[in-house]
Amino acid sequence: MIRYPIPAEETRAEIRVSNSRFIATLAPAFSVEEARAFIARIKEEFSDATHNVTAFVVGHGASVTAHSNDDGEPSGCAGRPALAMLQGSGLGDAVVVVTRYFGGTKLGTGRLVRAYGDAVRSVVEITPRAEKMSTHLAMIALPYNYYERVRRLVLAHNGIIRDEDFTADVTLGCEFACEGFPAFQAALEELSHGQFEAEIVATNEAAIMPLGTQTGSLSTTARAITTL
Repeated sequence: MIRYPIPAEETRAEIRVSNSRFIATLAPAFSVEEARAFIARIKEEFSDATHNVTAFVVGHGASVTAHSNDDGEPSGCAGRPALAMLQGSGLGDAVVVVTRYFGGTKLGTGRLVRAYGDAVRSVVEITPRAEKMSTHLAMIALPYNYYERVRRLVLAHNGIIRDEDFTADVTLGCEFACEGFPAFQAALEELSHGQFEAEIVATNEAAIMPLGTQTGSLSTTARAITTL
């Protein structure tokens, strides 16, 4: 399958423009139904808001379903810039809701477009990334004296240790991108002088793997005062 970045978790950011609050909440969504369910939940959370503008992209690249809604804002001034910013981020399988609490000052169409675009940008910038890809889940049985070296080897090959079992030997359950697994297997055989190897026990065609060290955490909220 084609690899592409997605949001790793639900994230939230807020900006203020002429006393109006714009609260952007971004999350992964792997189907139109998931996107709509997320939108319904956020609208319920902010049911007293002036507007809840929405946008989502399901899929990535040439195979994508995209949608936006102005939720009562002037046509083309809210949902469209929110969607454009989401598409420009390079993320796939993503949904965003920008909640607005009117602050008493009308912004005009140009400032509305910038405000909704900036709100989505603010949450995109702090959203931790993951990647959708095909992976192998592998099991490795090894002596205790190899444990630390093999553990470092897994991490050096961008693997994730999913499980550790300490009995007579150590058994590690690890997950690797499919294309990266052969290189790990070769390095493991070299390290152990052919004494043991990793056994593939399952393959996930649409796994979610984190990308590097990310800033931000679940339901992260960032507040910035912005004047347009």
